[in-house]
Order: sequence, then structure tokens, then C-alpha cells
Amino acid sequence: MASAEGFEAFCISEHPRLVGMLSLYCGDAGVAEELAQDALAVAWRDWAKVQAMTHPSAWIAKVAINRANSFYRRRSAERRASKRIESPHVTDDPDIATAVAVRSTVAGLPVRQRTVLVLHYFMDLPFREVAETLGIPEPTVKSLARRAIAAMRKEGELADLEEAPGVI
Repeated sequence: MASAEGFEAFCISEHPRLVGMLSLYCGDAGVAEELAQDALAVAWRDWAKVQAMTHPSAWIAKVAINRANSFYRRRSAERRASKRIESPHVTDDPDIATAVAVRSTVAGLPVRQRTVLVLHYFMDLPFREVAETLGIPEPTVKSLARRAIAAMRKEGELADLEEAPGVI
């Protein structure tokens, strides 16, 4: 059962990262949990191939993003989710307010920019791996990241984050 033990270790390391990435990408923790489990089910199905990969973390991230895109495409829920995310949130906690502002702003970015941000900054994948994962040139990935960050900084709620390099 070495294969099952290897898969268990893979799940333990990747599940929290997938849920976090998908929460940021989708804006809904419940949906993120379901999509992360679905992506790991695909990994189990293809475990012989996955465990032999050079970058299985990048592969599972791509599977998860693809599952998320399919989920929203099938249900045409992106507009409803955006409305729910954009609803005013009342809080006195600056950390929660910042997290809500970041999620809302990230959710409003074009899909390619949003994907690059969550893969590079949240999943901590190097630009090279993001490019390989998405099948686009590395300079394009860097350009998408720069444009996404510039768009986020233009948002009034995120103007103060320009001085906090660790946040974005």
C-alpha cells in the first residue's frame, strides 16, 4: 500500500493549499472545499501518473482551476457569486475588512489575471511553473500579474495595500 500512503501524504500537504487557493479564486469556501475534494479524487484516479510527475502540485492546481471554471460555466453562477461578493460587508476588524476587499477585488479581475495571481502568489508557484501549468509563455504570465496588481491597486479599498508588500 505504498501508493496509498504516498497519496495520503500528498492529500495532507495539498488539500489546505487547494482549499485556500480555490476560496480566493471562487470567493466561496464551501464551493472551494467541494472543488478541492473533486480535484483530489481526480488525482487518486490518476495517481500512478501523478506521483511520477515533476511538479504534482502545479498539476493539481491546474486540475482544481479547471474544475472551478467548469463548475461556474455549467451553473452560470459567476454573476450571482460576484453580486454576493460585492455586497457590502460590515466589520470593525481591519484584517477581515482587508481580506474581504482583497477577495472582492480578485474576484473582479479577468479570469487569466485572477488565475495567475492565485497560482503565483497564493500557491507560491514560480512564474515558470505558472506558465507551464497554463500553457502560456512566462513573459505573458508576468505581464498578467503586473496588470492584475495594478488593477487591484487602483481600487479605492486597496490603495493602502501598496505599502504592504506581503499582502498582495
